[in-house]
Amino acid sequence: AVVSTQSTGAQMLSATLYYRRFFPYWVYNMVAGVDNNGKGCVFSYDPVGSYERESYRACGSASAIIQPLLDNQLGYKNQSNVDPTPLSRDRVRNMVRDIFAAASERDIYTGDEVEISIIDAKGVETQRFPLRSD
Repeated sequence: AVVSTQSTGAQMLSATLYYRRFFPYWVYNMVAGVDNNGKGCVFSYDPVGSYERESYRACGSASAIIQPLLDNQLGYKNQSNVDPTPLSRDRVRNMVRDIFAAASERDIYTGDEVEISIIDAKGVETQRFPLRSD
C-alpha cells in the first residue's frame, strides 16, 4: 500500500488532538496537499481529532456562511440541470475570493484579507486579496 505524506500528516495531527481530548485545544484544523496520485486532498478536523478527507471545506467563524456556497458552487449541490464540468483555476480563485468578501461583510471575525493557496504537483502558489477597507 502506498502511504501519502498528507495522509501521514493528517493522522499525526489527529493523534495529537486526540491526546489532548480531555483538555482540547479548541481549534478547527485543516491539512491540504496533493496525494501520491496527484489528486488534491483536504483533511478537516474537530477539536478532539476526528478527521475526514474531503474535496473542499470551510472552517472558522464564517464557515456557516461559506460552506453552503462551496457546496452549491463547487459541489453542484441543490442545483438542477447543471453540467458538473471541472472549473478552471482562475474561476475557482475568483469564486473563493468573492465568497470570502461576502462572508467578511456578515462576520465580524473574518479578517481584512484572504490568503488563497493553490497546491499542485509543481508546488504552492499563494496570493493575498483585500476583503474590505473600512
